[in-house]
Parts: sequence; structure tokens; C-alpha cells
Amino acid sequence: MMKSPRDVFGDALVELGAKNDNIIVLNADLASSTKTIKFQKKYPERHFNMGICEQNMMSVSAGLASEGYIPIVSTFAVFATGRAYDQIRQCIAYSNNNVKIAATHPGLAVGGDGATHQALEDISLMRTMPNMTVLAPSDEVETKKAIEEAVKYHGPVYIRIGRAEMPKLHRDDYDFKIGKGEILREGTDITVVSHGIMTYFSLLAAEQLSNEGISLEVINMASIKPIDRDLILTSIKKTKGIVTIEDHSIYGGLGSAVAEVVVTNDPTPMEIIGVNDVFGESGTADELFKNYGLDVKSIKERIKEFFEKLEEE
Repeated sequence: MMKSPRDVFGDALVELGAKNDNIIVLNADLASSTKTIKFQKKYPERHFNMGICEQNMMSVSAGLASEGYIPIVSTFAVFATGRAYDQIRQCIAYSNNNVKIAATHPGLAVGGDGATHQALEDISLMRTMPNMTVLAPSDEVETKKAIEEAVKYHGPVYIRIGRAEMPKLHRDDYDFKIGKGEILREGTDITVVSHGIMTYFSLLAAEQLSNEGISLEVINMASIKPIDRDLILTSIKKTKGIVTIEDHSIYGGLGSAVAEVVVTNDPTPMEIIGVNDVFGESGTADELFKNYGLDVKSIKERIKEFFEKLEEE
């Protein structure tokens, strides 16, 4: 069964709101799209529509956090990280305020909204900011768990929440932890690290390549900062190389984070699969993934080429 993480996000807010009166939700005139409208209907006195004023929303959330509240702010990823970058940096991260930025509609998966709305740099922007924790869950279960853990955690958190429907990859009792990744499929030839919808694509590519005699170890890395260094380093000792896959720019995102771990600890052959330093465009998500080399077939071919190159060396 396919389910959109943004719907799960809305439901999780309602559940958390019932348990904690200090949770306040702010949105920037996109409550229906981000699904914070579910919280608004249940707790109207704790939901504030700040209008199309993302910068002000971030500043207000910092003020609320300074008074002991737990503000959860939500808008599209491109607006949260781009339009309000200065306020996040100065008011939230610099002061280490306990604000949770839950950004929906990231990456090419946004589809027809086009280049102006496709955040392909959001992880990079947030990951390089001191005090900021960065999470990118891969399905409905992990999205709910990530929201719950973010609320428990004291400090700024950026959560990348997908718009596209995703299959369920985890059991309901899955134990998500900030700073930890997980092996979803064990393998011996190539380590594959991904997040979001690309984790599902990675599993599909792994299944297809297993029929061709190539064994992939698939790691779901929903915690991008802090990243699970030990898991990465343990995995690459078993395999011949490592590949990262993300619906994000090849610069500054998961690929860069993993490369930093590998190059400073145990240099190994590596391939980074993502959007190659270009903006997106309009189209369905499937069309865009294919055009930018992020569909299952393209991923499979890139990994196979990488593996065959390693075998020749």
C-alpha cells in the first residue's frame, strides 16, 4: 500500500498535540498542502497561519521556543530553506532554539510545480549549518518516528518530508534513532546508501541486479546529520565500493556527507548519484526521475557500470 509521508506527518502532529500542550504548529499559507490543516482542525488555538511570510514564521518560531514551547513550522522545502535561510541561521540555529522545521515537497518528486518549487539544495543548506540536525525519512513509518524523535530532541531539526506516495518499508515497531542508519538488504559487492523515495528505488535495483549476480548492501540513511559513520565504515569493509543515491543535488547532500566519512577514515571507490548541478523542470515525477537518471532502470545501470569498472581494475 502506498502512502504519502506528508499525510502521515499531519496525523503525527495530531497525536503529538494530544500528548504535549507545548507543541505549536505554524504554517505559511500552505496548511492544506503540508497537511498541518489536520492539526489546525483539532487544535485551532495552537495553530497559526503566518501567511506567505516564511522569514517571519521562522523568527516567530524562535521566539516561541525561547519561551519553552516546541514550535513545528511547515512549508515547502524550497521556501523553508531558501527564502528563510537568514532567519533560520540567525534566530534558530545560532541560538540553538528548539524549533522543528518540517519541510514538504522536496526534490524532483514535486513534479509539475517545476524548477522554482523543486528543492534540490535544501539538505546542503541545512547540513552545513551548525547546531542543525537533518532527517530525511523513507516511508510512512519512518516519517512518523522521525517526527516523534525530533520533538523529543532538544535543538533545531530539519525534516525533509516527501510529497510522493511511497510503499511501506518498515514494521510499525521500527525503532528510529537520530544518528543511526539501517541495513535493509545485506550484500557483498556494492554498498548503496540512500534516503527518501530513493531507498525504495535502491531496493528495487538491488533485487534486479541480484538476478545478474551483483550483490548490493542497501543502507537507509534517514539521519543525514548526524550520520551513522560506524555503519558506513563497517559496510564498506565487506564490499568493493559505495554508491549514494538521492533526489537532491550531487553537491552538499547525502553523497557529500558519506564521502566525508569515507575519505577521512577508509578511502574506497565511490559513485554519487543525484541531480548533476542543474535545476529541475516541469513534468510528472516519473518523467523527471527518468530524465535526470534517477529512475530504477538508470540507477541499476549506473551501479552495474560502477561494479564492472571495479572488477576490471
